[in-house]
Amino acid sequence: MGKRIRAQRKGSSPHYRVSSHRFGGKSRLPRVNGELGKVTEIIHSSGHTAPLARLSLEDGTSTVVVATEGLAIGQSIDIGDKVQLKPGNISSLAHIPEGTPINNVELRPGDGGRLARSGGNHATLETRMGDRVRIRLPSGRLKDLPAACRASIGVLAGGGRAEKPLMKAGTAFHKAKARGKKYPTVSGVAMNPVDHPHGGGNHQAVHGPNSVSHGSPPGQKVGMIAPSRTGRGGRSKRMKE
Repeated sequence: MGKRIRAQRKGSSPHYRVSSHRFGGKSRLPRVNGELGKVTEIIHSSGHTAPLARLSLEDGTSTVVVATEGLAIGQSIDIGDKVQLKPGNISSLAHIPEGTPINNVELRPGDGGRLARSGGNHATLETRMGDRVRIRLPSGRLKDLPAACRASIGVLAGGGRAEKPLMKAGTAFHKAKARGKKYPTVSGVAMNPVDHPHGGGNHQAVHGPNSVSHGSPPGQKVGMIAPSRTGRGGRSKRMKE
């Protein structure tokens, strides 16, 4: 009997768990309106691709948000509907002009921000449609959101981090470890039959079907899981036509 495959180990092994100290805090847009926040700290979080900023609010509480490019310690952040178009200010989509770059966009009003949160990314407010607003996500996809959703103005900090070469395998190892990933990874077809369903054979290839059903046990759930269609069937169908 072979050992547990990698897909099974990821669910229970501590090697795939991210240590809590690698996250500087849970970043959420503060649930206040018409207040000022002051940046008291810029936090490096190895578990995130962008730095975090700690805001001290007027009511004495503090919160953590993802840092917009250009933020500095001591800078004031306006939170409300009527704010200036200044990087870092937080406002609802209904009061942000069209064509403005935004980040940390709420998917539903009050959820604290769900979209455009990766370092160096930003969404763009395209147009308004009554009580809905259309934004362009970093992927280029258009998405309609309620106008009451909030967002931070500007481009998210941390851009260009992926452009720096890693240079060493050890650097790639520590980068993956900070996000709970294993490095290096071995392809399934390079393993032995007892270690992976794709292993074995006289050359590295998947021998047999590469698709499994949703009800397959964890030791078989690799490859294409319950695909609605595969490329092979699509090609043969087009050739017949």
